[in-house]
Amino acid sequence: MEYFLLISGFCLMLVGVFGSFLPILPGPPISWVGLLFLYLIPEIENNYWILGITLIIAITVTLLDYIIPAKGTKKFGGSKYGIWGTNIGLIIGIIAPIPFGFIIGPFLGAFIGEMIYDKKDHNRALKAATGSFLGFLAGTFMKFLISIIYLGLFLAITWDNWKVWF
Repeated sequence: MEYFLLISGFCLMLVGVFGSFLPILPGPPISWVGLLFLYLIPEIENNYWILGITLIIAITVTLLDYIIPAKGTKKFGGSKYGIWGTNIGLIIGIIAPIPFGFIIGPFLGAFIGEMIYDKKDHNRALKAATGSFLGFLAGTFMKFLISIIYLGLFLAITWDNWKVWF
């Protein structure tokens, strides 16, 4: 059972790291569940402080990920069309076989979304797309950083309890 929890937890950690780039998967909460799986192993002493603090951080980062792009778009004069365009562009950019599609897609999506909203004002659309894109990058970086920190914590706890595995 210990090996199942360890392998499942590690897989959840990896999904969490990749999920930090995908808008469909909440990366930090998935990584947190991986930490929880590690602490469910009977031989590893529970640390409720670590679990509690990391849960609060995961929830906060997930909520901020929805707020930051909207605030960036709004600050740069954009609309909801730009926000939707960012998310749709990200999905298309990930699926499309183009280099750096996950970076190009959100920017183009936000620009196209703003152009659908107001076809005449190209400068405003470009400015709003830039704000939405910067918000997306900030949120993604934050989720990625937290997921990597959780992965490091997972590996450190696993390493400290190496006697459980051998």
